[in-house]
Amino acid sequence: MTTASTRVPATGAEARAEFRQNRLVQPTSGMAPGFVQANLAILPRDSAFEFLLFCQRNPKPCPVIEVIEAGNVEPSISAPGADIRTDIPKYRVYRNGEMTEEPLDLKSVWRDDLVSFLLGCSFSFEHALIENGIALPHWETDKGVSMFRTSIETTPAGPFSGPMVVSMRWVPQNKVVRAVQATTRFPNTHGAPVHVGDPAAIGIDDPTKPDFGDAWEPANPSDVPVFWACGVTPQAVAMASKPPLMITHAPGHMFLTDLKDEDLAII
Repeated sequence: MTTASTRVPATGAEARAEFRQNRLVQPTSGMAPGFVQANLAILPRDSAFEFLLFCQRNPKPCPVIEVIEAGNVEPSISAPGADIRTDIPKYRVYRNGEMTEEPLDLKSVWRDDLVSFLLGCSFSFEHALIENGIALPHWETDKGVSMFRTSIETTPAGPFSGPMVVSMRWVPQNKVVRAVQATTRFPNTHGAPVHVGDPAAIGIDDPTKPDFGDAWEPANPSDVPVFWACGVTPQAVAMASKPPLMITHAPGHMFLTDLKDEDLAII
């Protein structure tokens, strides 16, 4: 489902308005260039502290941008006036490790004891890759980046554990160093890659068959697969740890904030 208009939202607020009315339901890569995009994880209050500890122990896949207190729906730091229940194009609901629903809003499942976590997303540094001459074929399309479960285990916290998920982009061999330099500036949106080269070294059998997102072939035989930690990791953790309830964004369907990418840059 997509909007009748082909105009790409220019700001996080414009994108959220489209999502809230279900007028734009597609991956958000390329939307609102320069604005921070965020992954979402929502848990009941009684497990929220242990999940926060999990994020602190695993800052590469789960960098925390904002925590919204139990029962509140407004991310007052990153997007004042927004509603976390409606302002993402598509959600996922996991119950005891099983994905049971993929709703367009959370009104029917919302509870006052739910704590929401917004986590950094690699879509936020894609603009920097583009500016450094690294083409991204999924940019501003209705397709998403490739994402994979890996053999890299996260550091457990309480009941939360499981494999790290990574996003992958094909990068020309002569621009790999530039890709590393460009993304290292953004540790709060996953930062530098966790792996470059041989996918089998991190447990990925075939880089053209992703676990989440869409498949992409290299544009040139010399292109190198480059892997960044990914905020879909909480979904892999939900499936592995089987909490009674965890709500997330659908892979590739992010929350767009009012923060600018450069607000989170370190150098």
